[in-house]
Amino acid sequence: MTLFLHNTLTRKKEEFKPLDAKNVRMYVCGPTVYDRPHLGNARSVVVYDVLYRLLCHLYGKEHVTYVRNITDVDDKINAAAKANDEPISALTKRFEQWFHDDMAALNVILPSREPRATQHIPQMIEMIERLIAGGHAYVAAGHALFAVTSYKDYGALSHRKLDELIAGHRVEVESYKKHPGDFVLWKPAEPGDDASSVFDSPWGRGRPGWHIECSAMSIEYLGENFDIHGGGADLMFPHHENEIAQSRCALPGSHFAKTWVHNGFLTVNGEKMSKSLGNFVTVRDLLDEGVKGEVIRFALLSAKYNEPLDWNEKLVHDAKLTLDRWYRVAPHLLRGPVPDPVIRRGDTMNGFFAALSDDLNLPKAISLMHEAPPQELLAMGRMLGILQQDPERWFKGVNDTKPIEELINKRIAAKKAKNFAEADRIRKELAGQGIILEDRPDGTTNWRRT
Repeated sequence: MTLFLHNTLTRKKEEFKPLDAKNVRMYVCGPTVYDRPHLGNARSVVVYDVLYRLLCHLYGKEHVTYVRNITDVDDKINAAAKANDEPISALTKRFEQWFHDDMAALNVILPSREPRATQHIPQMIEMIERLIAGGHAYVAAGHALFAVTSYKDYGALSHRKLDELIAGHRVEVESYKKHPGDFVLWKPAEPGDDASSVFDSPWGRGRPGWHIECSAMSIEYLGENFDIHGGGADLMFPHHENEIAQSRCALPGSHFAKTWVHNGFLTVNGEKMSKSLGNFVTVRDLLDEGVKGEVIRFALLSAKYNEPLDWNEKLVHDAKLTLDRWYRVAPHLLRGPVPDPVIRRGDTMNGFFAALSDDLNLPKAISLMHEAPPQELLAMGRMLGILQQDPERWFKGVNDTKPIEELINKRIAAKKAKNFAEADRIRKELAGQGIILEDRPDGTTNWRRT
């Protein structure tokens, strides 16, 4: 089945032709770990989780590499750590764990790789050195900056022109910049910075700018040219625009990412989500209110991925009603193994995959699920990351806590044996069941349901 995706770079829906069908590569901008993921963050993660599942279905999981980074060095991280009076490493570790816990509650599967920015400083420095040597960057006032006028196609992704950047500039431009649009590749350390956020470089001690991180990490794991780069529409400019410019200039002849995919904005009750408006909603807020993770996920998938989505009570209510109805369709099947979507399928399932392959037409795919026989409905649910619980747990909850306690005891034993990989696997397994663990200083572990 042929996959079509809307390419933001060309503004067209195009047939997806991987550079290498045996090595399909996708990069998606991940979290900056200083706060709990909000619904806008979650929409992006869930959308690309579905695209990853679809690519694995079409090409085989062993032939797909999905990289999603973690930004663990950033001005906002520094500010949050200072406000909390805690080490940056402690803050980023905690919020990274919470990100994984919240996404596990939404049935999000882990990417192939999840590199952290702080582990790739040498690659960033090397790229900046290439840019300076090629005349695409310069050093001023302790900063390394990219010269936007050195790249003739700057603005092609977002359809912005350099003269528009000057005309629309409303804040004072730093005097050391040659052009208002020049962006930071490396910035000097500031007095009082946590030592863990400061690194040595040819331009002095400091830390990388935000944009250079994703270029360095995507190229490190996917190569100079790869298939898909994804992220939210809010990242199109300046983040993704800057990624393209610095990557292509650092690696002449490279096209960097071939297809650019952007998911749409999310509003809450018709308004832009903002802490100042009091409508800032995190995944944890909803889970703590008793909204099931699958309901959140299904609601986030209810609109076309690259169109706006408004989060409201009706959306959540309708998502819950639909899932309730589907969980009643074939409880005897749900209690057994969830069928794989590659099973022999009828016309409804063929139509379902045709809809997903048509630029992730989720509304059409979901509409076909209402017509599907039970076995196919469950396979479709697996592809979308829903309908993966026992019906009794879905409707009533699980009263028998013995299986949970057994897994927790196995995890404690694994930690004592220093088998941290197994301990982490068990924690993630429980998180996928809606069980959140809280390790205590005395070596015991408390748990609670989401």
